[in-house]
Amino acid sequence: MPVLLLLPKHINTISFTIMLAFFTFFLLFLSGFLPFPALSLHQPISATTATNNNNNNVPLTSDTNEPFTDLLAAFRKWDSQVGCARFKDKQSNGVSLNQSKVASLQKGITDSACGGLRLNHVSVLVKGWTWIPDNLDNLYSCSCGLSCLWTKSPVLADKPDALLFETTTPPIQRRMGEPLRVYMDLEAGRKRSGREDIYISYHADDDVQSTYAGALFHNGRNYHISNNKNNEALVYWSSSRCLSERNELAEKLLGMLPHHSFGKCLNNVGGPDMALSFYPECANDANATPKWWDHLHCAMSHYKFVLAIENTWIDSYVTEKLFYALDSGAVPIYFGAPNVMDFVPPHSIIDGRKFSSLKELASYVTALANDPVAYAEYHAWRRCGVLGNYSKTRAVSLDTLPCRLCEAVSRKGGRDAKS
Repeated sequence: MPVLLLLPKHINTISFTIMLAFFTFFLLFLSGFLPFPALSLHQPISATTATNNNNNNVPLTSDTNEPFTDLLAAFRKWDSQVGCARFKDKQSNGVSLNQSKVASLQKGITDSACGGLRLNHVSVLVKGWTWIPDNLDNLYSCSCGLSCLWTKSPVLADKPDALLFETTTPPIQRRMGEPLRVYMDLEAGRKRSGREDIYISYHADDDVQSTYAGALFHNGRNYHISNNKNNEALVYWSSSRCLSERNELAEKLLGMLPHHSFGKCLNNVGGPDMALSFYPECANDANATPKWWDHLHCAMSHYKFVLAIENTWIDSYVTEKLFYALDSGAVPIYFGAPNVMDFVPPHSIIDGRKFSSLKELASYVTALANDPVAYAEYHAWRRCGVLGNYSKTRAVSLDTLPCRLCEAVSRKGGRDAKS
C-alpha cells in the first residue's frame, strides 16, 4: 500500500524536499536495500560480530540473514568487498605477526653449501618403520648434482650409505666402513636413541627436520574438494584415540556447536566410518573396501570447520591433524603448538588457545559461519598466493626428506665417515 505524506500548507518546498529525502532513506534501511555498517571484531560478541584474539582481526559483516552454503559465492563477495590487494597489504604490514619467524623451520641446502658434499650418490635403506609410506621409495635427483636412492629393499641397496630406523633403535656400535645410523622420532616426546649418527624429528633444533605437512602419506586418497558447505553441522571432528583431556575439551566445545563426529570418540553419526554414507561421492573405488583415510579430505571439505586437537601441546609439534584440514579446504579450529603460526599460512586457522573461553570461541565460530566475507578471508591465502612460512613448512616435510637426509649423509661421508 502506498504511503501518503500529509503536510501542512505552511511547509515550504525546501522543507518538503528534506523530509522526503529522510523518509526515503529510512525506508531503504528498513527494506534492507542499504546495509548497516560492518561492525569491528573488538565489539562485544553478537549475532553479527565476534572477538578473535588470533592477531587476525577481521570485521564480520551484517549479512547473516541467510547462512551461506556456496563457497565460491562467498569468494566472489569477498573479492568485491576486500580483494587480494588489501589482503596482501594487511599481511605485509604485519597483521599476522608470527609469520616473520623462521627459527622453527630449517633452511634447505643452497648452492653455496654444495662444496660440503663428499658423495655424489647416496643410498638409504629403511630398516624399521610404522608409517613411512612405500611411495617414498624412489631414486631422486637432488640439489648440487646429488642422486639419492631411498628404499626399503635390501636388494636395491646392498651396500647402503645409511640405515634409517624409526620403530627400532640402531645398533649400539658402528665401525668405519659400515652405514651411518639414522634414527627418526616424530612423536611428541621426541627423544634421541643415543645410538644414531643423524637424528630426524619435527623440530628445527635437530639434525634433519621433517614436518607433517607433506602430501605423500597416502597417495590413494580422494582429494575431491566440495564447494558446498554444510550449514546443519558446522564442525567436522574425527578421533578414535579417546584421550581423556582431548575428549573433555572436544565435548565441551562441540556441545556448543552443531557438528558431526565420525570417529569412535563422541560419535554422533551412527557409528565409525559413516562418512561415505553421508558423502558417497567421496568413494574411490566401489569394488574395494575403503580405508578410513581414503575419503578423509573429501569428507572434511563439506564442512566449514575442522576441529584439530593435538595429543600434546608443545612447540613445533604440529601434526597431520592440522594439515589435513588445511588441505581439505576447511578452516581448522586448532589446539596445540604455541608456535603454530610459524607453520601455517597467514590468517588460515582459528587458534583456540587465543580465546579467553570456549564460549567465546564458540560464539566466534558461529558468527563466522554466518558471514561469507569474513569466512572467505580465511581462504584468501590460497587464492592470493600469500603463503608466509607455509612454503617453508612444505619444503622441510616428509615429501622432501629423502634428498635432505641424503645431503646430511653426504656431508658426513657415508660409510667412510669416522666411527
